[in-house]
Amino acid sequence: MDGGGRFAQPLNPPGPSRPPAGMAAERRRRPPRRDPARIRPSPARSGPIGSFERRLHNCAQRIEALNLPHGLGVAASALIIFASILYGTVRGDHLPDAFASFDEARDYVGTALGLHIEAVALSGQKRLSREDVVASAGVTGRTSLLFFDVARARDRLKDNPWILEATVQKLYPDRLQIGVTEREAFALWQHDGRVFVIAADGTVLEPYTAQHFTNLPLLVGQGAATRAKDFLALLERYPDIRNDVRAAGLVAERRWNLQLRNGIDVRLPEIDVDRALAQLAALKHDDKLTTRDITAIDLRLPDRVTVQLSDAAALARDEALKAKKPKNKGGAV
Repeated sequence: MDGGGRFAQPLNPPGPSRPPAGMAAERRRRPPRRDPARIRPSPARSGPIGSFERRLHNCAQRIEALNLPHGLGVAASALIIFASILYGTVRGDHLPDAFASFDEARDYVGTALGLHIEAVALSGQKRLSREDVVASAGVTGRTSLLFFDVARARDRLKDNPWILEATVQKLYPDRLQIGVTEREAFALWQHDGRVFVIAADGTVLEPYTAQHFTNLPLLVGQGAATRAKDFLALLERYPDIRNDVRAAGLVAERRWNLQLRNGIDVRLPEIDVDRALAQLAALKHDDKLTTRDITAIDLRLPDRVTVQLSDAAALARDEALKAKKPKNKGGAV
């Protein structure tokens, strides 16, 4: 107040008060507020793009509403990648290679732990060599005893046609014991122009190459391998006939023919083969039929025996019959 009783006033006209410097900076950083009444929703997009965005937004909201645990997306992605790798491996026929690689890695770990196979004890092998049995079992210098699958090894051994039965045992810490029962060579089987060594149950053991199998009986024809055991057992009852047989052929998978060592073919019936073999043995012993100049003996009919003469024997027989005919003593008319 001055001396005249008046209040002092600023020279500048009154105006709005200025905020402090700190509050002004804060206001500048804050976004301006909008009046809710003035905010209007943007018009919805028409067409497929807007529809797709709405569907995507709805799907995202549903996923958020599920409240899935953290990290599930990473696990799902890893699962998809693993499934893709597995599918490609199967489709590309790389599954055996993948299993082989896994087995090698596993055996490496077992060997590193000191659980490798130091020695293999074998028993029962006769025809097969030690190397054949060990290789059939899947044992190598890198095989670990810890991860060695004895059931799988037994199946692999039985895949060898010479092995009928097999046993595999682990003897920790570093030994493996393998026992096998081998099939025996039973006969030779000629099929499609090739000759094979077969067992009594008809299993093909190997192609015929070794000369020490020459004493085995020879069977010919489709189905002869599986029916050989019963027929040869029946033929064993007649050793005189069996010793003369060079080969036995199954005709149309129904009946047998015998080829004797002197070249005579014996045609046996489809049923009652025992009766026909007994009749053949009697004809050989009593009538010496198998030593005569004939090419075939037919025993298919139970009430008769039919023989086929050789060409020379047939010609000699025709000449003998002509010589027996009476000569015509009358003159020409």
